[in-house]
Amino acid sequence: MEKQTGRLLSLDVMRGVIMILLAGESCRVYESIKDWHDNAFIRQFFHHPWHGLRFWDLVQPAFMFMAGTAMYISFESKRRKGVSWEQNFKHIAIRSAKLFLFGTGLHCVYAGKLVWELWNVLTQLSVTGIIAYLVIGRSYSFQICTGFFLIILNDVLYRNILIPGFDQPFVEYHNFGAYMDTLLMGKINPDGWVAINIIPTAAHTVWGVTAGKLLSSAVDGKRKVGILALAGAILLCLGFGADLTGLSPIIKRISTAGFVLASAGWVSLILSFLYWWIDIKDHQRYTWIAVVVGMNAIFIYLFFETVGAQWVNGVVGIFIPWHIPAALATWALEWYLCYWLYKKKIFFKL
Repeated sequence: MEKQTGRLLSLDVMRGVIMILLAGESCRVYESIKDWHDNAFIRQFFHHPWHGLRFWDLVQPAFMFMAGTAMYISFESKRRKGVSWEQNFKHIAIRSAKLFLFGTGLHCVYAGKLVWELWNVLTQLSVTGIIAYLVIGRSYSFQICTGFFLIILNDVLYRNILIPGFDQPFVEYHNFGAYMDTLLMGKINPDGWVAINIIPTAAHTVWGVTAGKLLSSAVDGKRKVGILALAGAILLCLGFGADLTGLSPIIKRISTAGFVLASAGWVSLILSFLYWWIDIKDHQRYTWIAVVVGMNAIFIYLFFETVGAQWVNGVVGIFIPWHIPAALATWALEWYLCYWLYKKKIFFKL
């Protein structure tokens, strides 16, 4: 029986798990284990170098998708209280501006100087969130079609705008996305990421809104699970089908159609399972481990990307001079910080 608590616990858990995984990366947990013993399993916690899909490639799509789902649930709650679309848009616009500033600011922290770089996930979310909000009140079919339009538009741009030196659509450093980076930032990302990923990955946020619309509806809980699972299966078939036929290879770093479709499929399946297991079957025993982190998601992300990476990692390393134990200890400390904030009912909101 689905619990009507006014809050989607599965979404809080999903948000928390994503942040815990990202904190593990910042604390160098996966890097330390890989240095000790490299194997196929630990490589799943690193992005695929180019053409292919690993588990870690799903984290950012899940983050974007989850943001759209949470946005719709919040929007619907406010609408019931009499807050209009226009009134809420002001809040969304201000939040997007903050995310943009935080995202670009993080690159300055990474570089140790003022730089203009647009590759951070928060910067991307600041744009995809606005795009998703523009269709938040539209029908399921309109939202689904919007996602497909954005995905197709991106691949069309890559295939048809061929600039000398940037005329190989799916080749690293020589594609349309890299060319746009030279216009937007005067540089190319050394790892092949591109700023115009905001176009196709907006589909993740838009479809997250669609999922939120479904999960907030009066549809029976088990039917919601079935719809999400079916959508996930279809998207997986489309994504891997596009890759196998050569229509659109699965490349995370430039968010090709094949990648966005396949990753959205996996995320839909994950959300459908979590919703079934937690909100319908009511398995809540250990959910608090993730929830305490998810309730301060943006705060802990900013923390471990700045103070954590630049200070805490090093300080812990002084007292624990072994790489893997030090990384795990830092990871535990950052989780405990979230736990402490949760117990004190301190929540940082944008």
